[in-house]
Amino acid sequence: MARRIEDYGLIGDLQTAALVGRDGSVDWLCLPRFDSPACFAALLDDDRAGRWLLAPSGRATCTGRRYRGDSLVLETEWETPEGSVVVIDFMPVRGESADVVRIVAGRSGRVRMQTTLRPRFDYGQLRPWTYTEGDDLVAVAGPDALWLRTPVPVEQHDGTARAEFRVGAGERIPFVLSHGPSHRPRPRPLDPEAALANTETFWADWIGRCDYTGRWDDAVRRSLITLKALTYAPTGGIVAAATTSLPEKLGGVRNWDYRYTWLRDATFTLQALLGTGYVHEARAWRDWLLRAVAGDPADLRIMYGLDGTRRLPEHELPWLSGYEGSAPVRIGNAAADQFQLDVWGEVLDGLHLAREAGMPHSADAWSLQRGLLDYLEGAWEEPDNGLWEVRTTRRHFVHSKVMAWAGVDSAVRAVEQQGLDGPVDRWRALRSEIHADVCAKGYDAERGTFTQYYGSRGLDAALLLIPRFGFLGWDDPRVIGTVEAVRRQLDEDGLLLRYRPEAEDTDDGLPGAEGAFLACSFWLVDALNGTGRRTEATRSFERLLGLRNDLGLLSEEYDPRAGRQLGNVPQAFSHVGLVNAARHLSGTHPAEQPGSDAAGRP
Repeated sequence: MARRIEDYGLIGDLQTAALVGRDGSVDWLCLPRFDSPACFAALLDDDRAGRWLLAPSGRATCTGRRYRGDSLVLETEWETPEGSVVVIDFMPVRGESADVVRIVAGRSGRVRMQTTLRPRFDYGQLRPWTYTEGDDLVAVAGPDALWLRTPVPVEQHDGTARAEFRVGAGERIPFVLSHGPSHRPRPRPLDPEAALANTETFWADWIGRCDYTGRWDDAVRRSLITLKALTYAPTGGIVAAATTSLPEKLGGVRNWDYRYTWLRDATFTLQALLGTGYVHEARAWRDWLLRAVAGDPADLRIMYGLDGTRRLPEHELPWLSGYEGSAPVRIGNAAADQFQLDVWGEVLDGLHLAREAGMPHSADAWSLQRGLLDYLEGAWEEPDNGLWEVRTTRRHFVHSKVMAWAGVDSAVRAVEQQGLDGPVDRWRALRSEIHADVCAKGYDAERGTFTQYYGSRGLDAALLLIPRFGFLGWDDPRVIGTVEAVRRQLDEDGLLLRYRPEAEDTDDGLPGAEGAFLACSFWLVDALNGTGRRTEATRSFERLLGLRNDLGLLSEEYDPRAGRQLGNVPQAFSHVGLVNAARHLSGTHPAEQPGSDAAGRP
């Protein structure tokens, strides 16, 4: 039986992450990094593609699961006719190796348990050579090796390890799976109980720095922990999601690899981190940004690998059937080669936001901004692929032009407010030119709304961000008209679509439709709040909170008709939207946030 996206919990070590199903199966794990080939890929096929099951044998009911406090330590409770048991899953944050620790803790009676470890490297394609070495079961395939250590006797055959055992009340039985290069010695063994205590302490200390106080404390803290879990600690890059190819429509082809770092996430992520007290993470993100985009500003990429890798070629994996038959399964992302004008503006605005929030001035950051502005000055009139990465003809997307304006605006304010050097008169003139162009060509006066691109009849949800970056004030009639038009055209049972891909003038070059985009639905919350409808905004926000799974996780999209999450999970953009909307609703008007201007500029 197919597992729903909501059935999965997340564990991670700030270098990679695993998805653990409600049935006790680890169905997704890439080692040693988020973007490495998966050794457990049952999520995108079936058990033959690799998984690690640990659960009671026979009849059993999962009665509940939770994270231990504000941590990424997952507990799953089981009731059986023989008694009750808890499985504790986590990944220690130690940096030396990637480890998955699973501890079976007996609560009552004496419960019969089973485990099946079936690693299949290279996204389910490679069956490993397995053998016993001292206290460890070893699985080797090419450059990768796994070591399983447990006091339970394990039998192995044909690349699969199995065991059955019993656990009584008060007993604790550990399993530790460690990864390392196959040509190197086994990573230093860890004490599973000490690792558990250290992992809980790590997360408690980290979330203790959060300075958000408000009505939605629990939701904000869980989303911040999720964002931290999607951070690749060695470089500071944040992946868009931990998975690839979870479909935007069941059975469809809109299946993309999100295990990379998108530059446009910078502004929103920085707002979420800086707005909740995480200056260290924001600085790591800024430093990653500087390294990744260093070089020729004209050759800026919209996304990069976790270490700043520029080339992310897209491939299909035909041996995997896809989640619930949604093929193809893709790795890499061809959108990395697109021209998306808005990214220049978002990088510029993000770096300015960091300075406004008190992050120490960096001469390198300002030098980079000057270079980006030089390029933007000559490129802003060009059509692009837009933030939704359409795979058709380039167009003059309104959001892209607005973000070009925002990038120039941030430079003007850097000179005016922070005393940095630059040709401010020229930048002011450029800012006015872009503003006038957008208002003349991107606004439909007859319908009282901005449009998706110049000359279009269609709309997209990114238009809700126009006041967020100060292009116009929240009380401007053009903003209010756009908010209403977007709601009318893109509403899907109270949630918001990005755009309607089936409409003639919003064709994105791909067949089929998709679900409601959760980040856009959070933008609508901000838009309702910004235009003075706080009660309605709060009601919409509460509805969105109700779409999280029992562990507080959100994917990319939601199908309101089927009542289930869609797309890659957990989705950083969704959780960033949650944090920022909660912050705004908790007291600060969106227009008063760093990087925006309530009055707009002519």
